[in-house]
Amino acid sequence: MRNKKQLLIEQLDKKLEKFKDSAMVQIPTKGWINTIRTTLNMTRDQLGTKLEMTKGAIQKIEEREALGQITINKLRDVGQALDMKFVYGFVPNNGTIDDLIQIEAEKLAQKIVLRTNQNMKLEDQGIGDEKIARTIKELASEIKREMRKSLWD
Repeated sequence: MRNKKQLLIEQLDKKLEKFKDSAMVQIPTKGWINTIRTTLNMTRDQLGTKLEMTKGAIQKIEEREALGQITINKLRDVGQALDMKFVYGFVPNNGTIDDLIQIEAEKLAQKIVLRTNQNMKLEDQGIGDEKIARTIKELASEIKREMRKSLWD
């Protein structure tokens, strides 16, 4: 039976899955606003009229977007003026949220097990590589299931 946390992870993965292809899209050097505006053959004055701003203000918006210094609200406003919907989201670098949690759980488990084994070796009680691997796998499963906050330390 799935627990509440696992269900939330699955639901989030399902939502983020729609963004997966967007991670492959390269952002234009001059930014989306400038690229879309010029592709539509729209002047800064024309976009400024739609946003009730000056041509200079539109230039500043385009510059700030290209530098990554623009607000989400401003991007949303420009999208609306261009009759487009502004969309944003996050895409996990390594597959899914579930994969991200698994990777972090394995890292934490390995750190704990290897540290413990090192202490045991000092007392002549170390365990073999096969047992270490199995212990790491079991601990990682437990950490993932419990979703310990220490996962993100």
